[in-house]
Amino acid sequence: MKYKHLFFDLDHTLWDFDANARVTLSQMHIDLKLPERGIHDFDLFYRNYLVHNEKLWAKYRKGQIKQEELRLKRMWLVLLDFQIADEALAMQMNELFLQLLPTRTILFPDTIEVLQYLRGKGYGLHLITNGFEETQHSKLKSSGLSEFFKIVVTSECSNSLKPQKEIFEYALTKTGASVHESLMIGDTLDVDVAGALGIGMDAVHVNYNATQQDIKPTYTVYHLKELKEFL
Repeated sequence: MKYKHLFFDLDHTLWDFDANARVTLSQMHIDLKLPERGIHDFDLFYRNYLVHNEKLWAKYRKGQIKQEELRLKRMWLVLLDFQIADEALAMQMNELFLQLLPTRTILFPDTIEVLQYLRGKGYGLHLITNGFEETQHSKLKSSGLSEFFKIVVTSECSNSLKPQKEIFEYALTKTGASVHESLMIGDTLDVDVAGALGIGMDAVHVNYNATQQDIKPTYTVYHLKELKEFL
């Protein structure tokens, strides 16, 4: 085998963040009686959350904001979209979201089947995720993914963030893998793919949405099942 160690991203690659966030926000929309506060259009509420979340994560990856600011602001900014300037409600939403989201279990199609196949082939399976330690381990446990991954490297435990080289170097040291026998598998070109390529590691772009690629990965797949074609 060309590779011995496979490093997966978690959110948006294996664990369907958008779908799980939608279920969670839908429950919050009801439980917190948000329509009574003026948030009648749930679809708009959900879409706005995704936009704010992605922008704040981009700032967080660049070191421009801290963890707590990211978590609170994504709710605060969504409320402001609906002319609701209620910091206490934003804090309540943040706490409930962090409590509920990691218990969700929606994975991308065939995730378990593909991981079982790769484990059966003898690959070392590991995770490199920009998520937070407690949250990511809770997601893994709830969704049945924990059993597949020997080493889980989060941005919190490594004190670094993809695409910075330090988180990849930390993961290689932690697993005892060499860069040339390792493969990164993730959905985000400028984070997962660019980060891996930057330290000389091959990378798979899991391009679910068939987006244009301004960075050339080693491999591109449009469905996780396609990994079985070359691994």
